[in-house]
Amino acid sequence: MTGANTGLGLETARTLAAHGAAVVLAVRVVSKGEMAAADIRASAPGADVAVQALDLASLASIRDAAATLRERYDRIDLLVNNAGVMWTPHTITEDGFELQFGVNHLGHFAFTGLLIDRLLRVPGSRVITVSSVAHRFRSRLDVENINRAGEYDRISAYTRSKLANLLFTYELQRRLVAAGAATEAFAAHPGWSGTELARHSPTAFRLAERAARPFAQSAVHGARPTLRAATDPAAVGGEYYGPGGLAQLWGHARVVRSNGASYDCELARRLWAASEALTGVAFPV
Repeated sequence: MTGANTGLGLETARTLAAHGAAVVLAVRVVSKGEMAAADIRASAPGADVAVQALDLASLASIRDAAATLRERYDRIDLLVNNAGVMWTPHTITEDGFELQFGVNHLGHFAFTGLLIDRLLRVPGSRVITVSSVAHRFRSRLDVENINRAGEYDRISAYTRSKLANLLFTYELQRRLVAAGAATEAFAAHPGWSGTELARHSPTAFRLAERAARPFAQSAVHGARPTLRAATDPAAVGGEYYGPGGLAQLWGHARVVRSNGASYDCELARRLWAASEALTGVAFPV
């Protein structure tokens, strides 16, 4: 699981570990990952938790992490692409990608592609990618100008990356089905949950969000759509899970719909081709 040292990722990892899963926390800062692992072990004695260094803003780090995990594990039952950055100032990754798109989509695309052969032959294996209800707003995706050269809007950059998460999931599921693979792809989103994700937002928004936080779901509740996508035996590949309440902001985890653009097969194929070209990672499906 990526981004598992805090918030939704930590609570998802905690629940999986408490129910007997061997969990690897793939995190950018190893010391924070070790603290999270100790926290999980304290709440679930005997939990099998390991930590793996992974910086999704670096293709070199992604390749190193994948190589280490491939040496350590012959099979992977579940890959949870949970890590994300939101509304960051304009920043370019070491590989030349706009940070939010580079981490939230391209980093996970590459990480999944480098590990997926460890899932393909495992019955019931799943790839879960965490999107956001925000994908519905200001998220027009121009595949020919992914980095949006010459302009930057931190909100639109985030929502485009979350739309890309859904396009990736649905296209991956189509390819898995066509290949007759044992693996399925799912997406999930937490609704409105009180986490640290909005720490890069403008000051006025942070103050408003802090004042309204008592009305947000807890990270424990926000993790439930991901957990249902990961474990529900009745789940069907290609489904998107989120809160079932008002505007998908609160409520029990259930299958929800994403926006129309996320189901655009041609856009998904173009994004896939661009992602392979940018990352240098080709999938075996």
